[in-house]
Amino acid sequence: MSPRPDVSQERVEQILNAATSVFARLGFNNARMDDIVAESGLSKGTLYWYFKSKDDIIKAILDGMFEGELAHLRDLHTSQGTASERLLELTQRAIDDLHGMTSLIPITYEFYTLAFRQKKVRQALQSYFRSYIDILAPLIQQGIDQSEFRPVSARQAAIAISAIYEGTVLLWVADPDTVNLDEHILAGVSMLLDGLKVAQPGHE
Repeated sequence: MSPRPDVSQERVEQILNAATSVFARLGFNNARMDDIVAESGLSKGTLYWYFKSKDDIIKAILDGMFEGELAHLRDLHTSQGTASERLLELTQRAIDDLHGMTSLIPITYEFYTLAFRQKKVRQALQSYFRSYIDILAPLIQQGIDQSEFRPVSARQAAIAISAIYEGTVLLWVADPDTVNLDEHILAGVSMLLDGLKVAQPGHE
């Protein structure tokens, strides 16, 4: 008798995809586990086997959203090019990722609202943000050490780049007719990097 295939990962993805659709439609507060069961087509027992609560599902979605972006960041430490070139490459990747998750952006901002009330969500956001800064700051420091950037706080510069991403997306959600996601994220990061660069002779 052949062994039964392991469908655990497939079931988890099925649940998270269903939950994402439910949360986008109803919001976190109004969504119920029964709604996710109905959307997924699985039994309630199967849902609770993998996730004990709605909060656990929310955290799993949050972790999945940020996992890919952190992987992109880690790759940039060993890639070719100047610090500026690699940071702009990261920015373009982030923009591309945003286009792939447009439907999730409303959920993303619900995470920030939940962070004020739910410790588990707040800890997940803190972990992502700190990991992001811990990876980004050394890349900026490389630019400083190689005299590409002025001697500034690499950590503060990393936080500023993160703020450009998050702030521009928020403004785009509020007023997409005024804010162009691609153009303004790239312009904001480019201007910040220009301000960090060491002045070249004759260009002061």
